[in-house]
Amino acid sequence: MSLLTLPNARELTKSVRATVLVFKDPASQELLSRIERLAPSEANALIIGETGTGKELAARHIHNLSRRASGPFVAVNCGAFAETLVESELFGHEKGAFTGATQAKAGWFETANGGTLFLDEIGDLPLNMQVKLLRVLQEREVVRLGSRTPIPIDVRLVAATNVNLADAVVAGHFREDLFYRLHVASIKLPPLRERKGDVLPLAEFFLAEHCRRLGYTPASLSEEAARKLLAHSWPGNIRELENAIHHALLVCRNREVQPGDLQLVDLRPASIRQEVPLQPVGLESALEALFEENQPDLYERIEERLFRTAYRFCHGNQLQTARLLGISRNIVRARLEKIGELEAVSRTPGVRLA
Repeated sequence: MSLLTLPNARELTKSVRATVLVFKDPASQELLSRIERLAPSEANALIIGETGTGKELAARHIHNLSRRASGPFVAVNCGAFAETLVESELFGHEKGAFTGATQAKAGWFETANGGTLFLDEIGDLPLNMQVKLLRVLQEREVVRLGSRTPIPIDVRLVAATNVNLADAVVAGHFREDLFYRLHVASIKLPPLRERKGDVLPLAEFFLAEHCRRLGYTPASLSEEAARKLLAHSWPGNIRELENAIHHALLVCRNREVQPGDLQLVDLRPASIRQEVPLQPVGLESALEALFEENQPDLYERIEERLFRTAYRFCHGNQLQTARLLGISRNIVRARLEKIGELEAVSRTPGVRLA
């Protein structure tokens, strides 16, 4: 069994991301083999996986196995940028480039020079920044905001996403040329529910780690608790498992975790939990009726209605709407602004904007 952890993981006071990857399940072992085959190349890489599956850990392992291992590894979350500051953060700025720019500052590309730049949630980048990112990858140089002088860079880009970028390309939210530039070496991290062989080794790891952090004597899992862990679907993946073990240690008795100590919540719709296939008869009938009417701009009409309905179903919460549709929040916001839904909902009593 192989195991990867974040640097200085023992000094972390709490988990803010998936802090460990275990490779025991056959699906995980195949993943590790693929990472090890792709890592030595200089190709840009795209890591695809749900939230909490350990995308940053995979990116760090790619870096550590490459010839750039002695250089910096810089991890950046694209979803954390204010849209007005994306260019400055990535490519840097000169003094006076904008209000508040009191001194020149290197961007993340320059910071990662000679090493690897990990751009998490790449699907959240605005389209205008996607154009500039593509140019940087093609020209191997950056131009700071407020400057005209190009700065050569030597950076390997590893990007990650929890949305389907191919679908985003079709919907016009992600550039096709950038998608193919990033998709040279792709790595798909399977969710924890598809690699059950990793669940108990991960649970044992988190038991030991949190006992150490909490100053507890070693604890163990009962057989019933282990079966409960294996039966769970883990929608929150490794991060959810760590939180479940942490909570169980706080409430268990006699240093043994019992099934009742595990607070496991399944957020999937009941129809999916019961493995009952959805019957989209009503939807198909509605679409067929629209097709018969032969209305102009039919695709845009359907997409607009989809976004309006999903947004109101989520009570005006953009983040929940993005999760419901399986796309990024930036895409949701851009589409809602285009159809005027943000303004409309803001005037609706009891609807909260997020």
